[in-house]
Amino acid sequence: YAKLEELYPQIEVVILSTCNRVELYVAQPPTHSLPTLSQFAQFFSEFHGVPQDDFVGELRELTGPPVVRHLFEVVSSLDSMVLGEPQIVNQVKEAYRVAETNDACGPLTHALFQGAIRASSRVRTETRLAEGRVSIASVAVGEFARNIFDSFSDKLVLVLGAGEMAEETLRYLKDEGAREVIVANRSPDRAARLAAEWSGVAVPWSDLDSWLGRADVIVSTTGADRPIVDAQRFQKARQLYRERVAIILDLGAPRDFDVQISHLDNVFLYDIDSLQQTCEENRKARSREIHKAHVIIEEETSTFLAEFYRRASSDLVVQLRKGWHDLAQQELERLFRKSTHFDDADREAIERTVERIVNKLLHPPLEALRDESKDGQPHGLLNALKKLFGL
Repeated sequence: YAKLEELYPQIEVVILSTCNRVELYVAQPPTHSLPTLSQFAQFFSEFHGVPQDDFVGELRELTGPPVVRHLFEVVSSLDSMVLGEPQIVNQVKEAYRVAETNDACGPLTHALFQGAIRASSRVRTETRLAEGRVSIASVAVGEFARNIFDSFSDKLVLVLGAGEMAEETLRYLKDEGAREVIVANRSPDRAARLAAEWSGVAVPWSDLDSWLGRADVIVSTTGADRPIVDAQRFQKARQLYRERVAIILDLGAPRDFDVQISHLDNVFLYDIDSLQQTCEENRKARSREIHKAHVIIEEETSTFLAEFYRRASSDLVVQLRKGWHDLAQQELERLFRKSTHFDDADREAIERTVERIVNKLLHPPLEALRDESKDGQPHGLLNALKKLFGL
């Protein structure tokens, strides 16, 4: 923000950066020209030390009303990789907060981002777009494991594997209150890194059977080309704990755990196929809400733009009225200085007459301006009036 202010001190700007997008929302007074797309490309290239050729083909530019609609869709998770995912609204709020902290916002960006947050709130409360989990890890924990255990705070979680899926599932388990985490992986270093990140303990792969017996929740994402645990091995490992309930979230493809394990008492085995089916059902349910969400976005976009145009027109109305009434007052004062025979009653009558004339002359152009601002962007008439009256 400091560098952007140094280069373009007149602009308002909010930078939104997520895992799959970097967007700049920029505005400035009409007396200045906005920086060009190529200027911003040069800024990013120099700031990050990345050649423009590496990213310039991915740059996109929106101006005017499409910017409003785009941000409202982004914050409402209609433009996300995962439809309806809830993280984006917090990311937008944080981007706005950081911009405010850096004094980078102005009247337009304040109004724009406050409007965006209102739009997302309506979409969230008036549709079911965010209902139902749609990622494998979130479904595994939130819809399958939660059906078995009310709480995870007293459960031992065993994670087999140390990749992205293991980490994501562990994140959801931690959010649900899981405290005791054991990580086993054929690579001790990777197991240690994942365990350290989530306040767990890394154990040798050779001790796997011991932990299979004791674990309440088993998350397996090893990526092996065949099952690593068959029914006989698992039953033997659970011999001392067979009265305890165990959940196995087998997220491997192919399976890490033999399907026969699901027939053992007190064992609930969920594989990637059943999880994906639930994810797809939830995605379809969310997709049915897209139209409702878009209707809300269009309403909020129209409301925002109408208010924006009204304010833009109001500023001109105030300037015109003040300018004409000031001019009329100057001419009246000149008249009264030259014609001293007017008494107070005459002066008041003349002033009222002149004021009526000014108001009647202003009425048609100002009404036309108001009507145009209701219908959409009033730039044509707005600019014409500014040019005609030197505003």
